[in-house]
Amino acid sequence: MRPSSAVSSLLFFLSLVAGIGLAAVLGTPRDPASFVLPIALGFVVGTLLAASVKVVAQWERMIVLRLGKFQSVCEPGLRLLVPVVDTPIYVEMRVQSVDVARQQAITEDNVPVLLNGVIFFRVIDPESAALKVENYRVAIFRMAQATIRDAVGRLTLDSLLSHQEKLEAELARSVEGAARAWGLHVEAIKLEDIDVPEELKKMMSRQASSEREKRATIIKADGDRQAAAALAEAASTMATSPGAMQLRMLQTLDGLGPNASNTVVLALPMELIDVARAYTVAQHK
Repeated sequence: MRPSSAVSSLLFFLSLVAGIGLAAVLGTPRDPASFVLPIALGFVVGTLLAASVKVVAQWERMIVLRLGKFQSVCEPGLRLLVPVVDTPIYVEMRVQSVDVARQQAITEDNVPVLLNGVIFFRVIDPESAALKVENYRVAIFRMAQATIRDAVGRLTLDSLLSHQEKLEAELARSVEGAARAWGLHVEAIKLEDIDVPEELKKMMSRQASSEREKRATIIKADGDRQAAAALAEAASTMATSPGAMQLRMLQTLDGLGPNASNTVVLALPMELIDVARAYTVAQHK
């Protein structure tokens, strides 16, 4: 119940009770009119008071039309109207939200998409909102719908999916231009869902999978390259250090562990291998 409705009902009830009490005091059994007139008077006074006294809540403003012509904008608090002559119109001043219904749009690269969203706005000029547009909620909803279709038609699908925040900011600025004339301020427009055809979803999934496989192959190839470089550096170090190979061999033997089942057979002593290598180098010279 509105605050003004509660106060109006209370005043009407008190006036009616006062009329009934007055009838009980002044009425006589021989004169029925002495009962009826006070009650009727209480009813009329209560009706006039209920129509005159209005309470404007903190979150709204009241537009007063006197004989159909704009009279004033009433701030929150207790307000008195001229019965029959004045007509109140209440305007909500808090932030409001309107759902933008699901609709289809065609992107610049001819891809059909389904979009829905929500627009957040508030009234900044109650006089314009009440008098310059029939229903400002419906008007801003229609404006947002048309603006979304136009904006999507200027973007490719990739741009639409990757620059959603930029699109939402552009939509808010576009709708704000028209909404200002109606006394409204657009806080934000958010796209809740962007749906593309199923076949296109499958293609996009395959493309994303291929991109991930490509990155994995590149990372593996880079790892192999680094490993090969490290092995080449290790081989070069062993070649230039006379005892490096023996140390590496001993390290390998130590890594086999003390298990008796491990049997290592050395075909040639390491010294003979070194002599053979030296002889080979001398022959090439």
